Amino acid sequence: MSRKKRQNRRVGARSGPEARVGGSGPGRPDRPARVEFVARPFAGIPGEEELVAMMQIIPAATARVRLGEDHGGKDVLLATILPDLAQGMRRSDGEVLVALQTSMHSGDASRDVAAALLEALDLEPGATLPRRGLPGPGPRLQDVLDLAVVPEVDLRESFDYWLDAEAAAEPQAARAIEEAKADIAPTRAVPGVEHAYWCRMNGKEFVRWVRGEDEDDFFNAFARVHARRESDLEEGARFIGAFRACGLAIPVWELNPGTEAEELSAPLRAMGERLDAALAEEGPLDAAARRAKAGIISRQVNL
Repeated sequence: MSRKKRQNRRVGARSGPEARVGGSGPGRPDRPARVEFVARPFAGIPGEEELVAMMQIIPAATARVRLGEDHGGKDVLLATILPDLAQGMRRSDGEVLVALQTSMHSGDASRDVAAALLEALDLEPGATLPRRGLPGPGPRLQDVLDLAVVPEVDLRESFDYWLDAEAAAEPQAARAIEEAKADIAPTRAVPGVEHAYWCRMNGKEFVRWVRGEDEDDFFNAFARVHARRESDLEEGARFIGAFRACGLAIPVWELNPGTEAEELSAPLRAMGERLDAALAEEGPLDAAARRAKAGIISRQVNL
């Protein structure tokens, strides 16, 4: 990549006080440029639901994505979390990783991740991208990635992706990864059901399903299902609430004790059929569905 392109890329990624709008002068002080809020930041990216899951509910995973030709056309790894909540890093073997779970939130998650990604591309091997100020307006993931390439998501049982092969051979590093593994709630994808994730937390089993519909459409449809007393996955596996995350809905069911991910394929497919039928219904909600929706909304959590 030419020096000019690399300089332009860094300018687009720039964050903090350097990114400003307005001008200096009497009565018109500089002020930081603000990123506009985007309710559904990953819309238009293949695997939108997977990115939302990695950002919000999966403890350890990576997704291999490809940059557009304007940004080098190389593969990079999006990751759930990196050491010390770093925004990005370049491993000693040259692999670039960018975190989806960070403490930096401008109001547009796509812009936040893209800004970190563009800066991480210029890191030296072994360096990390520390937490900095919020980015100003600039390229989003939709502008940076090759959208013809579907991300390859890999759920992990540890944070071993932090290390290359050489670093992983060092006893101290391997010990640190093993210690961090204790904080990971066991999480597995439900076979045959896209974007559904089983997990075990505090001795209980749950399934969380990232839905691709507009969140309001989902809640209307699920209210119809709930009003018909068809919202439980199966006897004893009850709906307990839903998250709103990045413009998508994530319903949650508490499962019968000991239920494994492989046992959920058929119940979730049946639930999907009930939801599809409800989504196809037209007209306003009836009184029972309105009451059901009010109860569902009262139990939702915004992530």
